[in-house]
Amino acid sequence: MTILSFAAALALLSASGSALHDDPLTRPIPGNADWEKPQAPLKLHGDTYFVGTGGLSMVLIDSSDGLILIDGALPQTVAMTEASIRQLGFRVEDIRYILNTEAHYDHSGGLAALARDSGAEVITSPIGAAALRMGQADAHDPQASSVAAHPPVANARGIDDGESVRLGSAAVTAVFTPGHTPGSVSWTWKSCEGDACVNVVFASSLNAVASGGFTYRAHPDVTATLRASIDRMEALPCDLLISVHPDNSGGDVKIAALQAGATPNPFLDPSACRAYAERARGRLQARLDREAS
Repeated sequence: MTILSFAAALALLSASGSALHDDPLTRPIPGNADWEKPQAPLKLHGDTYFVGTGGLSMVLIDSSDGLILIDGALPQTVAMTEASIRQLGFRVEDIRYILNTEAHYDHSGGLAALARDSGAEVITSPIGAAALRMGQADAHDPQASSVAAHPPVANARGIDDGESVRLGSAAVTAVFTPGHTPGSVSWTWKSCEGDACVNVVFASSLNAVASGGFTYRAHPDVTATLRASIDRMEALPCDLLISVHPDNSGGDVKIAALQAGATPNPFLDPSACRAYAERARGRLQARLDREAS
């Protein structure tokens, strides 16, 4: 798939934009402009493909018996996502499961439309599933006062920490990483190219972000939970990291390099999860220091 053909597909989507916005499940939710930046889909490794935008990661896993999609980005990026999936030669209707990292509209806003269009079941943590069904952040979320509502996801269900979603040759395991939201989940699986297999981590956000009157110093339980999630991320077997926001882990630079034909694969980095965790740990401490002053 060439960048030119992807641009042509986006032009067709733009031409039908007004019709898409009449759909209650794809009406735009304002956000960061980078979150809607077009990004051509590309193969990351084996049967793992990037189908997100320039600012929001989404991954498609091709099993021997259908597809697994991770995250939903924004309502207004659903058409872009579906175009990316088709550009790779797959069918949206073959998505069996959609996994979610966190019930914030930038990662879950498109889930309702994607689930409707594919018939897929949406899976996340029990706390996250309850928030998805309500279409709004959990009341104990540090950003609950400012995170926009999104279309409710009626068929969202929760699974246990450490439980795997299995489909054909794929087994994607839930790793609960709460703190940024109470129900945050990271996902891990093995991607193989012939006999060469790597551990892939799709990481939820670990950033200490809050709104309203919430402070981490006044909520030591949330702070401790986030620290534990950061430690857990650091310890994961991790050869290839995809963070929910690519620029939080250098993924934006890696995507550009991979798209340009860089070798070896820039995403193959066994230190990536440790670096991601260390960045999050530093951001948490910086926030605590600001709150103290």
